[in-house]
Amino acid sequence: METKKRILIVDDDIDVITVIKTILTKAGYEVFSAMSKEEGIEMLRSVKPNLAILDVMMTTQFEGFELAQEILHSPEFKDIPFLIQSSIEILVTSKASVQQMAREYRENPDFKDLQVLLFKNITDGTAGIDYKSENGKSYWFPVKGFIRKPVDAQKLLPEIEKHIR
Repeated sequence: METKKRILIVDDDIDVITVIKTILTKAGYEVFSAMSKEEGIEMLRSVKPNLAILDVMMTTQFEGFELAQEILHSPEFKDIPFLIQSSIEILVTSKASVQQMAREYRENPDFKDLQVLLFKNITDGTAGIDYKSENGKSYWFPVKGFIRKPVDAQKLLPEIEKHIR
């Protein structure tokens, strides 16, 4: 018997978790949830999910990003793909480098003060996030993709299929 693929949702909103869990369980996934970065790390260890969905703002404004950084930089978790869930507008480009586009946006007076910029290349699907921490330093990191809030089942499932390992 084939084992179900495991998905971890890290979000501090129980309603969001419930909606996503319902959609994914119906689609045949085994779904786990955590409500903070710390719980998320524990679940990553114990569940070893095939994919994680991370909310951005939880206890702190950047908690989801901090968790994403831990996943990217930890030998233990670096093979776990993750999607970022956000209601923030996603800026799309067809430029080869989404990171280069992020740098250009940061130089633009209309965008340079925004805390968070989300980017996706519509040609090859590469995506990333540029966020400013409390100290004003800009951080860039790649992501597999984004899930818009409020969650739309028609968009959620194809995005998951694309990235789950």
